[in-house]
Amino acid sequence: MPEWSLAFFVSIGVVLIITPGVIFLAEKTGAVDKPDERKVHKKPIPRIGGIGIFLAFILSMIIIGIMVNLGRQNLHEVRGLLISGTLMFLVGIIDDYKNLPAKIKLLGQILAAAVLVIGYNVRVDFVTDPFGDYIYLEWLAIPATIFWLVGLTNTVNLIDGLDGLAAGVCGLAASTIFLVALEQNFFVITILTAAIAGAAFGFLFYNTNPARIFMGDSGSLFLGYMLAGISIIGAMKSAATIALVVPILALGIPILDTTFAIIRRYLGGQPIFKPDKGHLHHRLLRLGFTQRQAVFLMYVISAMLGLSAIALTEVNGKIAILILIAVVISIFYGAKKLGVLNLAKR
Repeated sequence: MPEWSLAFFVSIGVVLIITPGVIFLAEKTGAVDKPDERKVHKKPIPRIGGIGIFLAFILSMIIIGIMVNLGRQNLHEVRGLLISGTLMFLVGIIDDYKNLPAKIKLLGQILAAAVLVIGYNVRVDFVTDPFGDYIYLEWLAIPATIFWLVGLTNTVNLIDGLDGLAAGVCGLAASTIFLVALEQNFFVITILTAAIAGAAFGFLFYNTNPARIFMGDSGSLFLGYMLAGISIIGAMKSAATIALVVPILALGIPILDTTFAIIRRYLGGQPIFKPDKGHLHHRLLRLGFTQRQAVFLMYVISAMLGLSAIALTEVNGKIAILILIAVVISIFYGAKKLGVLNLAKR
């Protein structure tokens, strides 16, 4: 059995077994998400499902670490990712219980990312442009990498608004990065992404509409951070432009949704971190989609973006950038036609 398949099946098995216990724990400790005018659920739902996702991934990595020789450098990077990811999970679980102020929550995210970037020296020092020339980030390497980690972490956090949406999108994104890593023989990336995909897809058993549990910030922050961190490790192993283009496309839906949320709130004079009902999934519901229909549509778009990312790995950098631009323009145009990007309407 390939190591990545072991990571996937251990992860999916653990989250399936553990989550009922997490539901019981949430109900006993009051970790429930109560409905309000911004949320779409009608009754209190347990919201610390991230515990199951986190434990599934960690146990999968422990088993792989015992059975497989990852190599000294890979072990260093994975250790840094697990430690910083654990800190990000802790920020999320505290927020699930205490509703941290936005600035405190952001500070915690930056500190968690700094552990990986500064403490373990996992960062992108250079990239290549479409013409194959090296662009050295120099003093920008550390802040740029932290910005990438925190930014992608929050895109997943912001899209977690419908049953099964964040888990499914993250599972598809992890699968996309996995397939690219498998084709390019990035051994450690295949294991990491397989474990993330297993945890995300396994959690869907309890999180699909009508959801029995939400992943909460503990889950969305952890999944977003792990995907961001894995992409950084992948970029360190390849100087190609595509190394960072793949996760951008794979997480295209949450990235675009976050971008429009920032623009919408800025133009409306609202704090950037203030929640609203202007996200893509909210707009789809207003257009008449049911929760399941809206989530399925966003799955389809995410899958198409993932396939585009995989296809881009087969072409050179210049063509990849042109295709990426064409894909983004097409998404903007289609979304505008649907009326879901009307920034003036909050």
